[in-house]
Amino acid sequence: MRAFLGSMTGRVFATLLLGILLTAALTQLLADAERQRVIETYRDQHLLDRAEQLIMATEIVPESARPSYLDIANRPGLLLKDLGGAAGTPAPAQSAFARSLASRLGPRYELRSLVERPQQCGIGYEQPVVFGLLSMTWRGTCENISVRLRDGDELRLSVLPPRSVTGPERTDYTTAIALLLLSVAFLAYLVARMTTRPLKQLAQAAKNLGNDINHPPLDLTGADEIRQASAAFNAMQARIRQYIFQRTQMLAAITHDLQTPLTRLRLRLEKVDEPELQERLIGDLSAMQQMVREGLDLARSMDTTETMQMLDLDSLLDSVCADAADAQQRVSLSGHAGMALLGRPLDLRRCLVNLIDNAVKYGHAAKVTVDRINGAARIRIRDAGPGIPESELARVFDPFYRVETSRSRESGGTGLGLTIARNIAEQHGGSIALANHPEGGLEVTLMLPEYYPGK
Repeated sequence: MRAFLGSMTGRVFATLLLGILLTAALTQLLADAERQRVIETYRDQHLLDRAEQLIMATEIVPESARPSYLDIANRPGLLLKDLGGAAGTPAPAQSAFARSLASRLGPRYELRSLVERPQQCGIGYEQPVVFGLLSMTWRGTCENISVRLRDGDELRLSVLPPRSVTGPERTDYTTAIALLLLSVAFLAYLVARMTTRPLKQLAQAAKNLGNDINHPPLDLTGADEIRQASAAFNAMQARIRQYIFQRTQMLAAITHDLQTPLTRLRLRLEKVDEPELQERLIGDLSAMQQMVREGLDLARSMDTTETMQMLDLDSLLDSVCADAADAQQRVSLSGHAGMALLGRPLDLRRCLVNLIDNAVKYGHAAKVTVDRINGAARIRIRDAGPGIPESELARVFDPFYRVETSRSRESGGTGLGLTIARNIAEQHGGSIALANHPEGGLEVTLMLPEYYPGK
C-alpha cells in the first residue's frame, strides 16, 4: 500500500479520493443545513397556526373550565397555561415569533416575550447530518410568551423544541457510507488510471529509447495533448536515430578511408633500413590503427541496431573468460547467476571483454565473480593492481581520459574501453561502478537486470 501511494497513480488516486470525499461531505453538510432551516421555518409556521387556534379556542371556554381544557388541548411543542396572573418578567423586546403571532391575533390581544425561557431550551437537541457523522443543534423557536386575552385573563405560551431523535428511531447510515466510499474510490481509481496511463507509456517509451533507439514509435492515441506529446517524442526519437546513424556512417567512412593510406604507410615502413626507427614508426602506426578501430567501436556502442535476444549469462561469461585464458591472460571465474538476460550478445561480449582486458592490462590479473542480488546479476571483476585515486574514479569513464599520463600503448591505451563498456551496460538497463577494494586492487561491478517475460 505504501508503494502504491508513493507512485504517481497512488498520489493522483489519493488526491482525487480525498477531494471527492471532502466535496461530497461539504455538499451534504450544506444540504442538511438547508433542510434543517426549511424544517425550522415550516415548524415555526405550523406552531404559529396552532398557537393562534389554541388561544382563540381558549378564550371561548369559560374561565373556570380553561385549566381542564388546556390539559386536553395542549400538544408537544406548544404549551399554554393559566398561571393566575404570574406570567413572568417581560423581555426588553418582542421576539420574531411573538410579533408574528400578535399580528395574527390583532390589537385586542396583548403579547409580550418573557425573559424566562423553558427548561427544555437548555437541552441540546441534536439532529444528525452528513450521514450521521456529525450533528447539528436545533435553532428553531424556543421561548415563553405572555398572552393577555380580551377578557383580561393572562396566560403563558411556551414554544418548545422538537423531541430529540435517539435510540432505535435514528437512521443507520453505515450501508450508505460504505456504498459512497466504494463508489467514490472506484471512480477515483479509474480517473487516476486514465490520467497516469499516458504518462507511464511516455516513461516506458523513454526507457525503451535508452535501451533501443530503434524501438517502434508510440501510437498516436488518446487525448489531443497526449497525441501531441507522443508525436513530439516520435520526432525526437527519429532525429536521434538519424543523428547516431549519420555519425556512425561518418566514422565508418573515415575509418575505411584511413585504412588504405595506413596500409600503404606500413608497406613503405617495411623498407626503412634503420631497425630502431622502423620499429618506432610501425609502433606509432599500429597505435593510430588501434585508435581508429576503438573510435569506431565507441560509435557503434551507442548504436543499437543489433537485435535483442535471450541469452544465458553464465554461458556468456564462461565463453569470455575461456577466450581470455586461451590468450594467456590470468583470468578466473567463480559463482553462478542462473538467470536469463534480454540483450545483444555481441555488445555484451564487447563490454565484458573490455572490462577484463582493462583489469589484465593495468592489474595483471582479473578475478571474475558473479552472483544474483535483488533480481539482477552482479558481475565483479577485481584486478591485482594499485587501484585508482578516489578523485579519478568518476573521470575514468570520460572518453580518451586515462589515469596514466603517458601516451605509451603498453601503459595508457586510448581511454575508450570503459566508456564503451558503460554505454553498452546502460543500453541494457544496467550500470557500472568502480571502487578500490579494501584488500587492494580495483574492483569493477557490473549490474544487469534479469529478464521477466511479459514485463
